[in-house]
Amino acid sequence: MADSITVSETNRLGPKQFDLDRCVHCGLCLNACPTYRELGLEMDSPRGRVYQMVLVATGQVELGSSYVEHLDLCLACRACESACPSGVPYGRMIEAARAEIEAKVERPASTRLLRRIIFDRILPSRAALRTVGTLLWFYSATGLRSIVEGCGVLKLMGKLGRVARLAPDAGLPFFYSSYGRVFRPAETPRYRVALLGGCIANIFFARLHEATVRVLVLNGCEVHVPAAQTCCGALHTHSGERERARELARANIDALLPGDYDAILSNTAGCGSTLKEYHELLEHDAAYAGRARVFVERMKDISEFLAAAGLTAQPGPLDVSVTYQDSCHLLHGQKIRNAPRELLAAIPQLRLIELPYSDLCCGSAGIYNVVQDEMAAELLRRKMEAVNATGAEILATANPGCMLQLKAGVDQHGHGQRVLHIVELLDEAYGHREA
Repeated sequence: MADSITVSETNRLGPKQFDLDRCVHCGLCLNACPTYRELGLEMDSPRGRVYQMVLVATGQVELGSSYVEHLDLCLACRACESACPSGVPYGRMIEAARAEIEAKVERPASTRLLRRIIFDRILPSRAALRTVGTLLWFYSATGLRSIVEGCGVLKLMGKLGRVARLAPDAGLPFFYSSYGRVFRPAETPRYRVALLGGCIANIFFARLHEATVRVLVLNGCEVHVPAAQTCCGALHTHSGERERARELARANIDALLPGDYDAILSNTAGCGSTLKEYHELLEHDAAYAGRARVFVERMKDISEFLAAAGLTAQPGPLDVSVTYQDSCHLLHGQKIRNAPRELLAAIPQLRLIELPYSDLCCGSAGIYNVVQDEMAAELLRRKMEAVNATGAEILATANPGCMLQLKAGVDQHGHGQRVLHIVELLDEAYGHREA
């Protein structure tokens, strides 16, 4: 592990001093933190992690392996922000701390290679994503996946086997086929909106994107899917790869701002949280800081937009019981709680059963369930205990990453619940149901 590097405060990569100073160490965040609730260790609580950031920032301790370990274990779910009476911007701080770690700590060669493949070669590349998606589609469509999972070989592969079970099924056609298209309502549009497809969601959640387009069009929106858009950079930002995230942010601003849309929409809470913080990511970029602020003003989560605009098309009845899992980056990152519930309430006969501890992370957290799979698995087990206790037939959420984790939870611990995005439920209420 590399030693820390002494640099001036003005050039320091870690959290800003005025952010660190906002924490008064009251401890009200502790019970909101999934890792603290699980481990009971101060150093794995938000207060403890902020204290470690202060020690590193002031040079009292080196940026070493212990610091990296405790910060890596953080889900960056930002539940502590919702609990904090002082308004500590923990999400911004953990991202800055991780950027400093990536700049100063030499990860193992295998980790560096994996990061370069995922962050530089796959996520921003449509060709690479199509290739990966096609291979995974073949893996499932031919029955090979069922054979591999059924024969028990994954149990012998340790962590790799556990992670392999999380691999989503790719659905053809991929949503990239809709890039560059415009979807118009039958009547004069109420709004002109742009839909962001993201990166892996175009491969693994193409049907969700299609449902999103249908729901928007039915409710009077002219939906544009800009061809030049790219990955939002959320996974890069959460992992400390901030310069690459800035490149992607600039590309998206260039692709979407000229359209002068009434709103720019995402159905992916994790992406939306980062997209709404482009102004912070590019605050020191003279050419993009102002444009980033305009972009952020137009950026909306799909549930936020639909709830505010109102549903002009009346959903049909769905005689089902539903429980709703708050996606961390929708609730804690974007501060949106009511909008998804308002949309569910608009569906006749749907019975919403509130989920105990709905605001606690399910363990997905970007790539957390891959790199910290044991902690993620325990958080998921506890989440499914709460889900099962509701007796609901459907488990709804607002983020594809959560959907993957929760589907794995249903497979391992559930009672056969269907896992659906809020928009997919609306789409079904409008009469569309996937075979």
